[in-house]
Amino acid sequence: MELFTRFDLQTQYEVLFQRVISFFSQQNWIAIFIILVFTVAIERITFFIISRLTKLTTKTKTNLDDRVIAKCTRPISNYVLLLGFFVIIHLFRFPLEPIDVKKALVTTIKILFVLNTIWLLVRLTSVLGDYFFSKVVKTNSRLDDQLVPIFVKSIKIFLYILCAVYIIQALGYSISGVVAGLGIGGLAVAMAAKDTLANLFGSIMLISDRPFRVGDWIKVGTNEGIVEQIGFRSTRIRTFEKTLISVPNSLIANDSINNFSKMPARRVKLSVGVTYDTSANQMESLVNRLRDFLKNHPEVNQDFFLVDFTDFGASSLDILVYYFTKTTDWANHLQLRQDINLSIMRIIEEMGLSIAFPTQTVHVKSDRG
Repeated sequence: MELFTRFDLQTQYEVLFQRVISFFSQQNWIAIFIILVFTVAIERITFFIISRLTKLTTKTKTNLDDRVIAKCTRPISNYVLLLGFFVIIHLFRFPLEPIDVKKALVTTIKILFVLNTIWLLVRLTSVLGDYFFSKVVKTNSRLDDQLVPIFVKSIKIFLYILCAVYIIQALGYSISGVVAGLGIGGLAVAMAAKDTLANLFGSIMLISDRPFRVGDWIKVGTNEGIVEQIGFRSTRIRTFEKTLISVPNSLIANDSINNFSKMPARRVKLSVGVTYDTSANQMESLVNRLRDFLKNHPEVNQDFFLVDFTDFGASSLDILVYYFTKTTDWANHLQLRQDINLSIMRIIEEMGLSIAFPTQTVHVKSDRG
């Protein structure tokens, strides 16, 4: 039985071949040959013109355009060949039995067109991936160094899947079952890797927004310290107690981030209290001297500062001193703050005034009865 089946199949192919030969006259073969020669000539000219563009791109400051031209030359010239074959298929007649030859050839050209397009996009993706990787390696973060290759591979896999789905559909097979299976499988994987995906999207946020970098002093929730490493899953923070905390990137993405290293200046707010035996004229003179002192201090930010007599306290007359230091370094800031505090004390002493401290006066009333 199998022998007869093979014999029948061979007979059908022989009949098909004979019909294809009979459909073409001598003039048709010559026309096909001319079109093929013309197509190959156009393809060679296209290849030559695109390759010559590199002389112009070498004059630019970046080599990205050079690599793009190099990767696009062959796929673009392939489009010319496919177009020539497509013209031949539509200009000449092909047998319809035992199979529709024209339909089969059109389907083949479409598949080759899609394969060539996917090949072009994959090559361009590799070029752009290398370009972005050369940029991110110069940053302090290692997270983007890890994510760029992952993104490039993900895009390539997505292109391959699109190509496979199109070929399956072009061959006449139903892809609804495959798509449904991928959807169910993707849902199961997403549920199982929920935390991993959350950290992945948190990493993407850190790369795109860049709220901090390695070496910055930040506070996220109750965690405060210096950023030592920004990883793919978590960020490591060295606390001021010298402990190391690993905070998942998903938590960082959903919480407020206070970056102290981004301060243009560091604030100082204090209240200076003098005793109640200070007169109004002395208080006014003291406020003016303190204001002039901050105004002329080279390390005080002059954009905004305040010195005002604000309150009658329980045991002192309170003066608000509000200013910003130019330095944001913690140690230098403390040293500068100490120097300014000592200068304030000297000004008060030079005016013959005293800094108040909490006191209570008790009045005792005698009862003569």
